[in-house]
Amino acid sequence: MRHSLPLAPQFYVTAPQPCPYLEGRSERKLFTALQGESAEKLNNALSRQGFRRSQNVLYRPSCADCSACLSARIRVADFAPGRTQRKVLTKNAHLKRTATSPWATEEQYTLFRRYLDARHADGGMADMDIFEFAAMIEETPVKTRVIEYRDGRVTETPRPLTAVCLTDVLDDGVSMVYSFYDPSLADTSLGTYLILDHVALAQKAGLPYVYLGYWVPGSRKMGYKARFSALEIFKGGRWQPLGNPEDHSGETHPLSVDPIAEQVARIQLPDMR
Repeated sequence: MRHSLPLAPQFYVTAPQPCPYLEGRSERKLFTALQGESAEKLNNALSRQGFRRSQNVLYRPSCADCSACLSARIRVADFAPGRTQRKVLTKNAHLKRTATSPWATEEQYTLFRRYLDARHADGGMADMDIFEFAAMIEETPVKTRVIEYRDGRVTETPRPLTAVCLTDVLDDGVSMVYSFYDPSLADTSLGTYLILDHVALAQKAGLPYVYLGYWVPGSRKMGYKARFSALEIFKGGRWQPLGNPEDHSGETHPLSVDPIAEQVARIQLPDMR
């Protein structure tokens, strides 16, 4: 008997787990599989509605009593770096960018482990081994690149790896899926630099947005994203300027959450035929 995938993607909800951003809260995700010939269309459409990709899954926070996780993106045409961000660009001007296919290497994993041990030793990815790392990089059904950064001042070959970003190329922008960097260079603000460089990358490619993942009001881990100009958040079913970050503190209220069925019913799906 022949079996085929359904034309309409099926959506599921994960079991509650401790929230990594806000203490004392739990998180739950709405997700669907990303597979088949229409994977590119689905990734583009759902990314515009606040979803993120992790390997062959698209997900969006759907917590029972909180809607604080707000998808964020930068409008490339309107972005202007602030004074501090211009200093970051100057500090890291020696870095050379190379875009490669999504293929994991031992060098990347070594840097990844150093980054996790220094910055996220108690996080959900802390125990990731090299095989799981390879799956994170390589299991992608869409157009993905690994953006590597190396010190252009070093003459040895190959130059030491300084930073890496796993990046999806969407029809309206670039999506920074996951990034990591040399933790010994924290004073150079490499996390900020990677975002600034992706703005330049999108601008050169003629793409209007850089998708940053989620911004969470009240979370110190996510506060840096609010410092980028021309930042938009996906809230109330539409993209809107961030404005004053304090105006969004009410998203942690339990009455701010819509039922799962209503959330799914409002998702706009592409033509999957």
